[in-house]
Amino acid sequence: KRQWILGKLAKYGQVKLLSAEKEVKSGDTIPYLGRDLEVIEQQDHRKADSIKLEQKRLVVILKSANSRLNLVLEWWYRRQAEKLIREKADELRARLGVTYGRLSIRGAKTRWGSCSQKGNLSFNWKLMMAPEPVIGYVIIHELAHLKEMNHTKRFWKLVAEHCPRWRKHKRWLKDHEAELAAKLSS
Repeated sequence: KRQWILGKLAKYGQVKLLSAEKEVKSGDTIPYLGRDLEVIEQQDHRKADSIKLEQKRLVVILKSANSRLNLVLEWWYRRQAEKLIREKADELRARLGVTYGRLSIRGAKTRWGSCSQKGNLSFNWKLMMAPEPVIGYVIIHELAHLKEMNHTKRFWKLVAEHCPRWRKHKRWLKDHEAELAAKLSS
């Protein structure tokens, strides 16, 4: 019943209490684009905090013992999200025939993405833990709001035109939301 319990806790904002105690450490695995990567921590006082993706490992180089691994990982995920999501959004907006204002990466507690009345898009950096097709669905969902600022049948028809498996991706997010919300909470 773990998934169900975490889902209910996330819905009511209690996951932070559980995850605040969970500091990632060397040897742990964390999700990235739908696959698990092993975290390998290394200390090197001569270098700045950095991360290298090597096959199925994330090698995290920390400048000092005071560096918090979770914060360095979050910084890396945010940079990856900025790059991948912007690239996909630019590609998909042309297909949908829409334009957006600003695109920002945030750490929302309850949303994967949003579209403002002004046409600005915002995405959660934790999307980078989901498989790429799921990320694509969220981007299409928000871009579709630039044409339909609602969740009517016309909206879902537009989403389905560009993401036929949207129900599967939406279900994946629902099934994994608590688990992802609990990862790397700082």
